[in-house]
Amino acid sequence: MSDEPRKKQHLIETLDDGVATLTMNRPEARNALSGEMMQSLSEAIPRLAADPEVRVVVLTGADEAFCAGGDVKGFASADTRSKTNQKAPSFEQRVEGLRRSTEMMETLHQMPKPSIALIPGPAAGGGLSFALACDIRICVETAFFTTAFAKIAVSGDYGGSYFLTQIVGTAKAKELYFSAEVITAAKALELGMVNNVFSTQEFEEKSRQFIRKIADGAPIAISYMKKNLNMALNGRLSDVLDLEAQHMTRTFDTEDHKLSAKAFVEKRTPVFRGR
Repeated sequence: MSDEPRKKQHLIETLDDGVATLTMNRPEARNALSGEMMQSLSEAIPRLAADPEVRVVVLTGADEAFCAGGDVKGFASADTRSKTNQKAPSFEQRVEGLRRSTEMMETLHQMPKPSIALIPGPAAGGGLSFALACDIRICVETAFFTTAFAKIAVSGDYGGSYFLTQIVGTAKAKELYFSAEVITAAKALELGMVNNVFSTQEFEEKSRQFIRKIADGAPIAISYMKKNLNMALNGRLSDVLDLEAQHMTRTFDTEDHKLSAKAFVEKRTPVFRGR
């Protein structure tokens, strides 16, 4: 595919040795979410979640930004148009449409494979929500983060309220939402909002190595780990222990476990086949 058609796509999808990468591609607008981009994300995320060839889903942004969130200029234009639109959707229809579009956040969170946000620059508003919905976040040292919603007098969407509360606690999440404070990469690491911060010079290579390490892991075991850890968010200890017992027993029966146990004894690096 030539560069010209790729520039016109608001979402670029690639698959390389089990790593599916979705690149939000509106660098001129810091990859702000457009209707085309949202439609493409809504289609791609559940498809990749179900694809047996995909071991890891990476969400990132083109050039030096992750995602600036909603297109505020588009909001303003839509508000101007709505004043003359006699067939504007009802409140209930707008709520239903927004809720339907947020289903992809549940998929990122619940899909039976790791989702990784690769953050080369700012993540704001709904863009931050997308990053927080992923299992792991890796960012460059120059990245920064903000909930941003308070600056345009909206309350926030795409699960940011849930994910940020789980990560930093209720009090800090409220502070970050109410104030729309801008958080540096170093502060985000301190708060647990990101897992790794790499220098500008090392970002590409270190991120590639990290993602490759996850992709080379045992996919069946990792899928069960994710279910266990998600249950731990809100489940009782007894619920988690029940689930762990079921999943541990299932993984004992996999070919991956049997071959890797033998490789461990023989001091070899195992190759996991997802069986």
